[in-house]
Amino acid sequence: MGSVLLVVGMGAVGLALLTLVLAFATGAGEAKGVARSLALIEQRVDAREVGKEDLPFVERLVFPFFAKLRGLAFRLSPSGASESMTRRLDLAGNPIGWTAERIMGAKGTALLVLGAVGLLFGGLSIRGLLFAAIGAAAGFWLPDLLLYNQGIKRQQELRRGLADALDMLTVCVEAGQGFDSALQQVAKSVDGPIAGEFARVLSEIQIGKARSEAFSSLAARTTVQEAKTFVSAFVQADRLGLPIGSVLREQSNQMRLVRRQLAEEAAQKVPVKILFPMLLCIFPALFIVIIGPGALRIIDTFSGM
Repeated sequence: MGSVLLVVGMGAVGLALLTLVLAFATGAGEAKGVARSLALIEQRVDAREVGKEDLPFVERLVFPFFAKLRGLAFRLSPSGASESMTRRLDLAGNPIGWTAERIMGAKGTALLVLGAVGLLFGGLSIRGLLFAAIGAAAGFWLPDLLLYNQGIKRQQELRRGLADALDMLTVCVEAGQGFDSALQQVAKSVDGPIAGEFARVLSEIQIGKARSEAFSSLAARTTVQEAKTFVSAFVQADRLGLPIGSVLREQSNQMRLVRRQLAEEAAQKVPVKILFPMLLCIFPALFIVIIGPGALRIIDTFSGM
């Protein structure tokens, strides 16, 4: 009886030791306590671990197809297309929802859709292939054209609002406000793209960027020569320690002069611009109204003779 109890005890001790060894072996590399909690929070579920049937239709088919079209657009674009797209987005003011990846995806989608429309319109023939090629090319370059047009409009609006913004900035600085507070006041009071640019410059200054670097970034985000001139003069005055108020006053006067010259230039272009519409649309109608009745009477007179 004693030998049986000894065997049972030894078996129980061995089983306990085996369980302890297995417990240490399985949990040796796992984090404990707070580290384990943080690891669980940061753990992400891989897309391959989720069954495709559990995903919605958009994530199963639309998103992967859109990603393939974006990859096609990247392959068809020249090298450096992403940097060029980012530059054009900066000129356009980085509209909400517009990113380089989305625009490239839109280019691929438009290429496929307009190419298919051209093929359907022309049929399965040489003519259809030609229409498909033209439609695909038009769809591929259409987002670039829209983005370029948006950038031109924004730069024109920025040029129109720059003089007024500099006037207000000069008044605020000469009234005794600090430059940063005056810049904030202009960003709140002025409408248009220049307000957004000044707000971005102020944000960059507040996060620790040097004032000259923040304004140099503003000059890099625009094609307006007047803005580049203002930034160059301001950065030079800031480095040399010149009075900001006098520099702003001089730049404000220069901006008003440039704006008046641009208005005079636009006025001088009006006669040339309206010449062809008058020749093609207005003069023929006037000739018909004025000469038409006389021509009809002449025809009736000679036909009666």
